[in-house]
Amino acid sequence: MSVTTDTTTTPPPPAGVKRGNAKRKFSLAQVLMIIAGALILVSAVRIITGAEQLTSEGQISAALGLAVPIGLAGLAGLWSERAGVVNIGLEGMMILGTFGAGWVGWQSSPWLGLIAGVGFGVLGGLLHAIATITFGVDHIVSGVAINLLALGVTQYLAKLFFNNGEAQVKGGNPKQSPPADALPSFTIPGLSSGLESIQNHHWFLISDIAGILGGLVTEVSWVTVIAVLLFVGTWWILWKTAFGLRLRSCGENPIAAESLGVNVYSYKYAAVAVSGGLAGLGGAFLALVTSHIYLEGQTGGRGYIGLAAMIFGNWRPGGLAMGAGLFGFSDALQLRNGGTTVHALLLLLVVLLAALAGWKAYKKAMLQAAISAVVAVAILVWYLLTDDVPGDFVGATPYVVTLLVLSLSAQRLRMPKADGMRYRKGQGK
Repeated sequence: MSVTTDTTTTPPPPAGVKRGNAKRKFSLAQVLMIIAGALILVSAVRIITGAEQLTSEGQISAALGLAVPIGLAGLAGLWSERAGVVNIGLEGMMILGTFGAGWVGWQSSPWLGLIAGVGFGVLGGLLHAIATITFGVDHIVSGVAINLLALGVTQYLAKLFFNNGEAQVKGGNPKQSPPADALPSFTIPGLSSGLESIQNHHWFLISDIAGILGGLVTEVSWVTVIAVLLFVGTWWILWKTAFGLRLRSCGENPIAAESLGVNVYSYKYAAVAVSGGLAGLGGAFLALVTSHIYLEGQTGGRGYIGLAAMIFGNWRPGGLAMGAGLFGFSDALQLRNGGTTVHALLLLLVVLLAALAGWKAYKKAMLQAAISAVVAVAILVWYLLTDDVPGDFVGATPYVVTLLVLSLSAQRLRMPKADGMRYRKGQGK
C-alpha cells in the first residue's frame, strides 16, 4: 500500500507581513477601549496637575477650528498620493486658497469666497499635475516650485488689488485684504449649556467628556461640517466605489491598471485637481472662518503639517483625522494659557514614554526601550523642577508634536507602491 502525500505548500506572505496576520485591524471594541483609556489618562493628568483647560470646552473648540485646515490639507495629500503623485505643494495651494477667498470674499459673499478659494487651489493642483504627469517633472521639485510660485504670485497680487482704491479705504494693504463677512456657525441650545455646567464641576472623567462634547456642539462653523462630510465622502469614494478602486490602482501599479483599460492619466489628473481644491478649501477656511481676511503668511506651514498628519494616518482618512485632531489640539495650547497646560502635558508624555519603554522591552527591542526610558526620566525631572513652560517652547509645540508623532509611527507606515514614480502613457500595452 502506498500513501500519497500532498506536498503543496502555502506561498510565503509578502515581505514584512506575518503569516496569519496579513491585514491587522482593530475591532470596534478595541478602538473604544483605547479611547476610554486615553480619556482616563488625560482626566487623571488634569486632576493631578490642576490644568482645567486641558479638556475644557474652549480648548476643544479651538482645537477643532485649528484641526480643520490641517485635516483638509492632509485629505488633499491623500487624494493625490493615492493616485501616485506626491504633493509637497500643499502649502502653496493653501496660500492660493487664502488669497482667492480673501479677494472674492470681501467684494461679494463669503460663500463665493469659499468657492473661489477652492478654485484657486484647483488651479495650483492642475499646474502640479501638468508638471508631474504630462512632463514627468520630479514631484518634489514641482511641489517646492509651486510653494515658491504661490507665495510670490499672491504677494504681487495683494499689492496690486488691496493697496489702492476701495480696498485700501476698507482696510486693505499690501499684506492683507479688507475684512469679509463672517460665515455662519451654530450652537445646539440647551445641550451646550448643560455640558458646560457639568464641565464646571470638574468631576473625574465625566467633566472631561462633557468638556469635549461641549466643544463639538458650541459655535461650530458650517464649513467644519462640510469638512467632516468630505472625510466621510473620501472614505466612501476611494474604498467603496469602482472609481476609487481604479484611482488607488494608479498609485499602486499604474502599468497593471493601464493594461486593464484604466486611463491612468485621467485618474491622476482628477486626483491632483481634487487635491488642489481641498487644499484651497483649507486655505479659504483660514481666511474666512479663522480670521475673516486674507493675511500674508497665515497658512503658517499647515500644508506641511497636513502632510505629516496624512503620513501619521497611514494614507487613510480615519488615521488622518486623528492626526489632524492631535496637531490641532497642540496648536490650540498656545492660545489658551499654553505654558501651564503644556507643562501638565509633560506628565502625560512621561506616562506614554514609560509605556512605550515597557512595550519595547517586551518586544526585546532593548535599545529603543532604553532610549524611551531615559527620555521619560529626563522629562519627569523637567516637570518636577519647573512650574511652567517657556513661551517659545509653547509656540513650537505643534512642530515638536509633528516630529515626535512621525518618529514614533514611521515603522508601521505603508505608502502607495508607485507613489512619486514617473509614469508614461502606453507602458501597460
